Amino acid sequence: MNLIHGVGDFFALDVGTNSIRLVQLSGDVQRGWNLQHFAYVPVDPKIIQDDSEVGKKQMGEIILGAMKQAGITTKSIAVGMPANKTYTAIIDVPKQDPKEMTKTLKYQLDKYIPMAIDEAKADYVILGDSPNDPNQTEVLISSTSIANAEKQMEMLENLELNVVAQEPEPLAMARALMPVGAQDAHLIIDLGEKSCDIVMMYLGAPRLVRSIPGGFSMLVKTVAATLSVNEDQARQYILKFGLAQDKIEGQVFKALDSVLENFASELVKSIQFFSGKYTNAPVGGIVLSGFAGAVPFMAEYIEAKTTVSTKLGNPWQLVKATPEQQQALQPVVNEFAVVIGLAERSNENV
Repeated sequence: MNLIHGVGDFFALDVGTNSIRLVQLSGDVQRGWNLQHFAYVPVDPKIIQDDSEVGKKQMGEIILGAMKQAGITTKSIAVGMPANKTYTAIIDVPKQDPKEMTKTLKYQLDKYIPMAIDEAKADYVILGDSPNDPNQTEVLISSTSIANAEKQMEMLENLELNVVAQEPEPLAMARALMPVGAQDAHLIIDLGEKSCDIVMMYLGAPRLVRSIPGGFSMLVKTVAATLSVNEDQARQYILKFGLAQDKIEGQVFKALDSVLENFASELVKSIQFFSGKYTNAPVGGIVLSGFAGAVPFMAEYIEAKTTVSTKLGNPWQLVKATPEQQQALQPVVNEFAVVIGLAERSNENV
């Protein structure tokens, strides 16, 4: 799904809550990808959130510095758009000739997106027959406000960069994490600092896209308040001991149990919703990324609560990296799902 289409060599940019990630790949999905250039740069969250001219200038200098650090020379860029600034849904429309459907969707998109069509930038992908009605076709639609898209483009174009794609982050993330060759459905989960993106992938395409507010920072605040420690200490406890019940008397697990119980129930609801629509499509697994993949015993906890096989995701599964690159990436390897998915995109990708 590309809100803007483009071709040629490019690099990908993912702006997170407190860091940015850049990746440039060579190759393709058939032959495999090679990691050409990358950068990971911590950034003060206040700079990332600052929409003033001073903030934009600081952010631009950080991006250009990261490009130089990585050795990226191309000016073409694909960039992710946060889930909270995009709308993505799967809809059913009456089956018709592809050309007629293109015309229909072009003039009727405003029926399916939560904003006026003249204020939105929207795109769609035809997925195929609806699982519930042979006379309907399933379509993935995604939109963002023109103001939001243009604000992002303006900042990058002021750096003399050519924006070839703007893509919702959950779709890019799911592309990188979907297990290769899987024929059954998989629930892809990326737990970020402020929210959690959830995508159900089936037959190579998203079939359900959700974002749950809260994120890892909510877990940190909960542990900090429960154990009467500062947030930095709470973060260290979670990432070191995780949900182990035999470490520090299981205090982290006990502090997080009710929060994670609610989180697991949201995952179960997503699985039930998908299974109710795709009755012949088994959910074969859950894939964890971001902080969900970094918290010890999170996979075991989710598997126990959902009864679905749960594993840590590997966004690098199709990307070859040198031993030196692997060593440099090791401390932050779980944080690259979105940017790798962006770098793996093509005009044919959903």
